[in-house]
Amino acid sequence: MAGQAGDPAGAAQAFEELLTDQLRVLGPDHPDTLTTRHNIADWRGQAGDPAGAAHAFEELLTDNLRVLGPDHPHTLTTRHNIAYGRGQAGDPAGAAQAFEELLADYLRVLGPDHPHTLTTRHNIARWRGQAGDPAGAAQAFEELLTDELRVLGPDHPHTLTTRHNIAYGRGQAGDPAGAAQAFEELLADQLRVLGPDHPDTLTTRHNIARWRGRPGIRPVPPTRSRNCWPTTCGCSARTTPTR
Repeated sequence: MAGQAGDPAGAAQAFEELLTDQLRVLGPDHPDTLTTRHNIADWRGQAGDPAGAAHAFEELLTDNLRVLGPDHPHTLTTRHNIAYGRGQAGDPAGAAQAFEELLADYLRVLGPDHPHTLTTRHNIARWRGQAGDPAGAAQAFEELLTDELRVLGPDHPHTLTTRHNIAYGRGQAGDPAGAAQAFEELLADQLRVLGPDHPDTLTTRHNIARWRGRPGIRPVPPTRSRNCWPTTCGCSARTTPTR
């Protein structure tokens, strides 16, 4: 596929050509047609057109609600993408609010331990922090970690990512010693689970150096922030429930 080969614009164009034929053969409400529209929006965003992607997802949501209903997984996924797009467009408070509204439906439809529910809680915490509520973000990450340890286990990549966010938040909140200690504890597990050359391991080593007080080194935010868009095209970096 063009997108997975590094050509998101080519992928978007190919899906747009497919959509023309699906509209003619299957009609606008066929599940395959709706899925293709989802992929068009996704690849537009990845090709550097976040406004076009957001507009396409908003239009798709209207039809998903009408055809599939509000509780269908594809409808919920589209809402996830819209919320994520708001954050990427510079509206972290709007993103946090949209994810909080989505969380209420995920809890009702999927339950508290479903991966999509946990991912949504992660995104709420992340966007709360970016919206200027570091204390709320820290508390949300701590509560999330408790459930991820129970549901996913201590070595799951998502659990490790949440620990990274907690450590990073401690440093940003003015506790460099606490941040360094948390990162050092995380590093031991990343070395064992991911290996010494994994990007997340290297990022943690960088942050240990930063919070130990070496001058001129800036902290690095988590690289696995789970803030990408659920698509049919696969999953990258803890973000993407597949359709």
